[in-house]
Amino acid sequence: PWTAPVLVEGGKGLIDPCPLWDEDGKVYLTHGYAGSRAGIKSLLVVKRMNAVGDKTIEEGKIVFDGHEQDPTLEGPKFYKRNGYYYIFAPAGGVATGWQLVLRSKNVYGPYERKVVMDQGKSQINGPHQGAWVNTPNGEDWFLHFQDKDAYGRVVHLQPMKWINNWPMIGVDKDGDGIGEPVLEYKKPNVGKTYPIETPAESDEFNTWKLGLQWQWQANPVATWSFLNPSKGSLRLYTAKIPDSAKNLWDVPNILMLKFPTEEFTATTRLSFTANPKLENEKVGLTVYGLSYAYLAVKSKKDGLYLVYSVCKNADKGKSETEKQLFKLDGKDVYFRVKVGKGAKCEFSYSKDGTTFTTIEDVFEVTPGKWIGAKVGLFAIREQQTNDSGYADFDWFR
Repeated sequence: PWTAPVLVEGGKGLIDPCPLWDEDGKVYLTHGYAGSRAGIKSLLVVKRMNAVGDKTIEEGKIVFDGHEQDPTLEGPKFYKRNGYYYIFAPAGGVATGWQLVLRSKNVYGPYERKVVMDQGKSQINGPHQGAWVNTPNGEDWFLHFQDKDAYGRVVHLQPMKWINNWPMIGVDKDGDGIGEPVLEYKKPNVGKTYPIETPAESDEFNTWKLGLQWQWQANPVATWSFLNPSKGSLRLYTAKIPDSAKNLWDVPNILMLKFPTEEFTATTRLSFTANPKLENEKVGLTVYGLSYAYLAVKSKKDGLYLVYSVCKNADKGKSETEKQLFKLDGKDVYFRVKVGKGAKCEFSYSKDGTTFTTIEDVFEVTPGKWIGAKVGLFAIREQQTNDSGYADFDWFR
């Protein structure tokens, strides 16, 4: 198990720390600064730590200023190889930046600078913010992410080799000394062959525990849901939205998973049992980010209605725009969302699971904060009373 986190130095905007244990027993720490909290950014500092590495013992020294050539310098990783101290650091911004490497014979500098990977002519934008890793047989690789907007931060593994004590990451296709990321490459030799596995994307709800693909929007509460393997269903109870909530952005009981790929279709079958004492309970299927949309069943005095809602700039407290579609005959319905390139989403519904009617609106979902968009399920109500309605979801595919 992981040990409890240790605060090695308090302060605002001190970000992305990385320690280095030197051969002589000395311990150092490098980190960056978040402009939003520190009031300055694009700087890297090196500081001494005590021998056990749980406290800094000096103010430290700024070893590199990226303001002119490498704005938004952050995320440093600290290494030592062949007598050189190396700091691997991303610069240029999350979506458009490059991978920088600094080296020096002295831990406090001065450091030489070299761009070792950028997008070049590849499809992989902003290939940076990662770490050098070794395999047991001595291969070098670089693990990093790519910001794909609504699709989140996608992890890549790049080949890496050393040339004149500088790392070359990716493949230098044009001979300019700067690597470009690759989408296909021979995978690392790790001593044996393992079966290809991908995270689960569907759920039949046949177990007592939700799969690891699912994420609640906030720390879960027991009364939000009930898994019933004997019936193969997930029951979501309508929970009262917080008094301060302007829209779903502030609602905790939303059960979602990350977008699994660029183009996909998600379908679910639900049966809604509304609380007859309440109005405006909603259960449904959503694609969710800073802007979101959903298809839901909504309870009213005279029955259940299908509604389609959109909320743009939800994080800024904007209101939803709701369109009432029709009164539902019964309480069972199939919901579907088709996600295409560019995170363009089309919702549809069906009474029989075979013939689907598409909502005449193409909604482009946006990422969340520091994450991609998600797709998932929810059950909410506006009022608190002595019981809730609930929706039984047979499956999510």
